[in-house]
Amino acid sequence: MNDLFHKLHVEVRHLNNLRPADVLQITEHSLQSHESCAKEKLIQTFIQKLLMMNYRARYINVLETNKQEHTQQTSHDSSGDESDFFDDVENISPSDKGKSQSERIHPMDIQMTVFHCADGFLKQLMVTKLSQCQYALPLLVPHPVTRQIEFPLWTFRQISKSWKIRNTNNELISQTQPIYKAETPMLFFFRFGSVSTSKSELMNSLINERHNTFFHKNCPNSSKTRVLMDGVVEIAWFCPSGKDTDKFSDCVAFCNLHGDAGDHEKQLQILTEMASVNVVLLPQLQRNNKSSTILKNLYRNRKSLICLFAEDDSDATKMKKGRYKIGLKEKNLSDVSQELRKTINNCLLESSSPFRLEDVSKPSDIRVDEEDDNNCKTGREAAQQIINLLKNKGLTDIKETFLPCQGKLWHQWCQMNKELHRLQADEIEMEISRKKTEMKNIREQQHESEIGEFMKFFFKEINSHELKKMFFLKWLRILLDEYISADLSTLHVKYNKKWSTVLKLKENNEKSEQLKDELNKEETELETISKELQAASIGLEHIMREIGQIYESCSSVKKNKKDLQVHYSSLPSLAADMMISGFPLELMDGDAAHVPVIWISAVLDNLIQKLGDQRVFVLSVLGIQSSGKSTMLNAMFGLQFAVSAGRCTRGAFMQLVRVSEEMKKQMNIDYILVVDTEGLRALELAGRSTRHHDNELATFVVGLGNMTLINILGENPSEMQDILQIVVQAFMRMKKVRLNPSCVFVHQNVTDVTAGEKNMEGKRRLQEILDEMTKLAAKDEVYDAVCFSDVIKFDVQNDVKYFAQLWEGSPPMAPPNPDYCDNVQDLKETIMSHALQSDMMLTHTKVRINDLWEALLNERFVFSFKNSLEISAYRKLETEYSKWSWSLRSAMMETENKLHNKIENETIHEVEESDLQNEQKTYQEVKKSMSEFFEKDTDANILIQWKTSFEIKIKDVHENIVRETKRKLNRILEQRDLKKKIDAQKTNHENSLYEKSKELALKLKDKSNNAETLKKEFGLFWELYVKKIIRDTHPIKDIDIIRDLKTLFSDIYESAHVGHWNDSRDIFTVLDYSEYVIFRKSTKRGFTKMLQTVKEALLRPQAFSQSDEAEIRSLVTDVFQETDRKIQSFNISKMGYNISYIQQLTDYIKARVTEHEKGPVKYEFRKEFFIDLVLSVCKRANKKITDQHRMFREANDPVIYVEKKREEYYSIFQKYCDGAKSAAVFGEIICQKLREPIEQSVYKTTARDLANEMRSNHDSLNGNRSNLEKHILKTLAERENFKKFVSYIHKPRDHFKSFIRDEVSQYITDKFSVSVLPKMNENIKLLQKKITSAAHESTEHVQLNKGDVGLWLKSFTKQLSDELIFSEKDLIGVKQDDIDDFLLLEDVIRQELPAIISGITKRFNTKTFPVNLDYKFRPDELLIDHLCQCCWVLCPFCKAICTNTIENHDKDHSVPFHRVTGLKGMKYRDTTNLSISICTSAVASNRSFYPRHSDDKVFWREYRKAGGVYEDWSITPDVSELPYWKWFVCRFQKDLEKYYDKTFEGSGMIPDDWRKFSKQQAIECLDQYI
Repeated sequence: MNDLFHKLHVEVRHLNNLRPADVLQITEHSLQSHESCAKEKLIQTFIQKLLMMNYRARYINVLETNKQEHTQQTSHDSSGDESDFFDDVENISPSDKGKSQSERIHPMDIQMTVFHCADGFLKQLMVTKLSQCQYALPLLVPHPVTRQIEFPLWTFRQISKSWKIRNTNNELISQTQPIYKAETPMLFFFRFGSVSTSKSELMNSLINERHNTFFHKNCPNSSKTRVLMDGVVEIAWFCPSGKDTDKFSDCVAFCNLHGDAGDHEKQLQILTEMASVNVVLLPQLQRNNKSSTILKNLYRNRKSLICLFAEDDSDATKMKKGRYKIGLKEKNLSDVSQELRKTINNCLLESSSPFRLEDVSKPSDIRVDEEDDNNCKTGREAAQQIINLLKNKGLTDIKETFLPCQGKLWHQWCQMNKELHRLQADEIEMEISRKKTEMKNIREQQHESEIGEFMKFFFKEINSHELKKMFFLKWLRILLDEYISADLSTLHVKYNKKWSTVLKLKENNEKSEQLKDELNKEETELETISKELQAASIGLEHIMREIGQIYESCSSVKKNKKDLQVHYSSLPSLAADMMISGFPLELMDGDAAHVPVIWISAVLDNLIQKLGDQRVFVLSVLGIQSSGKSTMLNAMFGLQFAVSAGRCTRGAFMQLVRVSEEMKKQMNIDYILVVDTEGLRALELAGRSTRHHDNELATFVVGLGNMTLINILGENPSEMQDILQIVVQAFMRMKKVRLNPSCVFVHQNVTDVTAGEKNMEGKRRLQEILDEMTKLAAKDEVYDAVCFSDVIKFDVQNDVKYFAQLWEGSPPMAPPNPDYCDNVQDLKETIMSHALQSDMMLTHTKVRINDLWEALLNERFVFSFKNSLEISAYRKLETEYSKWSWSLRSAMMETENKLHNKIENETIHEVEESDLQNEQKTYQEVKKSMSEFFEKDTDANILIQWKTSFEIKIKDVHENIVRETKRKLNRILEQRDLKKKIDAQKTNHENSLYEKSKELALKLKDKSNNAETLKKEFGLFWELYVKKIIRDTHPIKDIDIIRDLKTLFSDIYESAHVGHWNDSRDIFTVLDYSEYVIFRKSTKRGFTKMLQTVKEALLRPQAFSQSDEAEIRSLVTDVFQETDRKIQSFNISKMGYNISYIQQLTDYIKARVTEHEKGPVKYEFRKEFFIDLVLSVCKRANKKITDQHRMFREANDPVIYVEKKREEYYSIFQKYCDGAKSAAVFGEIICQKLREPIEQSVYKTTARDLANEMRSNHDSLNGNRSNLEKHILKTLAERENFKKFVSYIHKPRDHFKSFIRDEVSQYITDKFSVSVLPKMNENIKLLQKKITSAAHESTEHVQLNKGDVGLWLKSFTKQLSDELIFSEKDLIGVKQDDIDDFLLLEDVIRQELPAIISGITKRFNTKTFPVNLDYKFRPDELLIDHLCQCCWVLCPFCKAICTNTIENHDKDHSVPFHRVTGLKGMKYRDTTNLSISICTSAVASNRSFYPRHSDDKVFWREYRKAGGVYEDWSITPDVSELPYWKWFVCRFQKDLEKYYDKTFEGSGMIPDDWRKFSKQQAIECLDQYI
């Protein structure tokens, strides 16, 4: 044994330790077909083939090593041509003769090694697979070390056998029984001594002469030496088919003791006592040996005995009743088999004691695996207690009694949910509210239903430790199957008989009323039996379904069930554990035809929590009923989906198949998620809408799977046609919603899969049918496709597989066809090659399930499908896009600032694009970041569709930023030249003051000790000089733009009604624009003024529509935005105010109003509209213009400017009085002149830094457009300010800007000491360092070049030109001739600068940003400029704003959730009732609306047909809660009614259901939807 284990690379410690999880995984070895392998791979190869039900698992050839082959070749080929035949034969040594036999590993030793190494669960799986291969199974097994005999009863528990017999009336009766329960005759075969005839081969001839049920010495790869088989008893069953050719008329068990029976007395004793007939093989009869005593006892026993003598040639002879002898000598196997079979049948007729497998456990001195394993024992006891609870209950009543949550209540809820998604009522929101209330009531009833002892006990056991739990679940499944099998079998017989009757009646050509009545009656009875079948089926999946419904009902009412021992939130964890352990999970309830998405999502969430978000390849399968789908999956992955005719798959199940660690890296996936489905055209569903159900199922699993296997039984085109049309339609739907699954067609039961031409013909025919079905489906789906390849990437040569027939011969005794197993292996390899391209995650699968089911509930799949994965990926891309574009803007801001400084310093006189390429490095970094994002992101396969368009967008953004910056800088250049006169005047005043104050100081030098005298003298001088400035220059006055506007109107627009100024309204807050328009059709020449006015008044309410209102509001918004941009371009803070600016604004507004009137509108504006629009624009701009003008005045009005400089010049005056050197005074002047540039630079830099910081870590400003809107909505709800809500609804862009300003202001206030002030201090210190460094380097430069003060100043200003607006021209009037002490100058700057810096720093506070910075440099404006460059298109129904981050995006406009349409003032036609419709629920209904400018109705669900703005929006049906706007309507109902002067009554009555939402729920839902 040790030698065998060594050869197989097995150790004794491995015994009983190999688990199913170790073998049920995708390995590199399992993806290849192996007919031969190295010794160390024998076990792996055996298991692989056995799991695939390939009986050739026993016939694996061993590959010889190169060394062995070389040795043999050398020894046999050395003698060359001179060798002699007789010498060579005689010279072969005995060791050479036996070498191959002794070194060969016996196939049964491989099987038994695996058996001994396997744990209980793998043993059971292995024996089940051996049974499927029609192989004999281990019955009594000596332990390889202790030699104690074990009866592995547990391994038989999953095996059922089916057979057919004829009763006394010659009627065919089908029977299916768990094999451990079956009572059958048993034939026990054993031998004494060594005989030439193979006992096992003889037994095979009795069971199935074409298949080696028992392995024997003449089988391939057999050897003389075997280690683990002696003493093993194997058992097999013959199952009759009810035909005359059957070898036995009833099911018969065959037991075979391997080895000499004399050496295995215990096995012999047990089985001879239990056998119906004992059959012994003897070499010859010997009276005095050990076997003779045993034979005498057997001969005296009542049991039949047949003795087979190897050395006797006599025919079958009856010695006495039940005692026969047969000679074997010189007889062929066929004759012996026939003779022996006849004899056995005679014995069975004479006396046949029944044999039950379970009875083998009765002898006390053998080990029974079930009794010896405590976990198995307690698991069985627990399962048996649950089964005991079912007794005395009718089978059809069990589910209703013990599993109440999944019965009528669940079915009613499912039906209600479908109706909710397919609304028919006129009052949509009321109907939704009613349905949801009813659904809530059902959930409450489910919640109130008691948890019986059955489920309580189940919960108790399911929470036990892992091993006990696994045994409990296995036992429960076994005992449940046993409990229902008999009754279920009877129901199936009834169903099949009734179905046959219905078919005959349908085939009858007569159409008499009597026949129709009979048919109706039979179909009703068939439906009744179908319901009984449905009610009678109970398994582990139904218990898990009940747990799912307990969870869903508890989740709905948000509290635990009173009898539930655990918290309901832990239930999904139990199901996740079961999935990890290898159990399938019901994905679609087969009885309700519904997906419990709440439960499934929760289970998958827990699965992700336990495993991590693993990469999966989803493989689904579709096909007609009983086409072998589950069998194929079981063979492919070693799974155990239900495959018997009585237990066909219902609904859909999913099961995880693990990928081994070695393959994870190669395949880039961690698991395969296998989805098995019920058959299309299922007989049990005959009474339901099967076509619709099949379409739903096909669409669901095709959409869910990365690949779908389309399973077709046979090659009959008419059989294929129905299913193919369904499949093609499903793939077409996927194409339309941009999902791209692949498919492989599998033809099962093809008679000759090797015929190449025939296969080519079959593929051609399939291609034709697919193309034909595509054309038919294209009509239904309104899709442009003429062939199947237009719908899906499909290669008819590689994506069509032909499978041999499953059985090699006729069931029930036929083994699986090895060619079928090879076909499965080939398909498996094809699937795995596709899996390499998968990048689906478990989270993606969860989302996809929700999306698909939600769309299917809405019936119109393509219209209703919301690809949440795609939406999520796009939102992520938007966020990244926002970061990329901000990087480009931020880099350009820095470049722009430097160039701006240089322009002001007059170091450059023209701006070229080459000057703006400094941020080219940033652009390259952004491009690299984009490339990495599209390649490495987890959603790369979804994102790839937008890669090109976003690369173009970023390129455009970059070019636009460069172009716009160049335009702004050139504008600054122009403005610099225009204000040269003002600057020159300022410089002249400063220089004049400098010189005059210097002259005065020199005069008063002798009085420098008297401070009062100096101050007085300087004061007198200052007053005289200021008076001179006032006399010589015009002061800059305050402005009044409203006054200027009136002047302009009176001069240019003389016809304007002057009196209207006092009555004008703020046009931005007007609710109804109808009073501003005159309809052209109502104004005709010849009417009197009075008649015209009356008619206008009469016609206006009927003619002015909501679409007209929306168009005018859009015009007003556009005008305001454009005038705002124009005002900013005037740069008033630098250039000053001019009345011509107002004229430019007025002219622009006039042009826009005229242009609008010339468009496709049926009205003209009254003059009041133009006046109110201009006034409103100017009033809004008033503060901005006034603030900018104030900054200009403070900087440029001579009196104000000079007055600010008084302290500066007094200081210079004092210095000169004290006898300071010119260099020292010049240094101080430089420091004083640097004060303002330093301050401006610090604020600008800090503003940019703050904007960058807030973009990075401020919750509301650091994401995409959707994120910003979410925070706006949260803030609105928290503050409950109705006016703010109105601002958001009607003026969204203004509100967004206002919100950003508020956020920035609050941020500066809250973070001033921890973030803002440190930044300002850091920036000012950097500037101080740069200034002192520039002074030092300028001094060194002058000394090196022996230059003068001019050279020093030129060097100094040049070094600072990037950082500060400071140049030589600022010091032109200051005489510098006598300055030659540059070290003193440098020293003065170093000493004086800290005081300047300190003075600036002291003025830092939260309010200095708006005071000291122009609008365009403020952090809030920088962020507004970035964040508001997005899409602002409004939903044509509810006015929700498209949340796309990109302004001119490619996709349809969309929003995460729409609003109540009454929020924008929409009312029901011909009423004053505000609308309560919500776009997403309206499009799920059959209601209609009137598009703008049209009296023709359009169905909401076909809203795109209205054209125009409607066709650019994507509005998918959604009947979920959407609490936010419902809460708002209820909270501000009176405010809304007052604001719009309409009411929520009649059709607009607010549903009671809406009033249950709290503010907190409204806020929390935002995180769910956005």
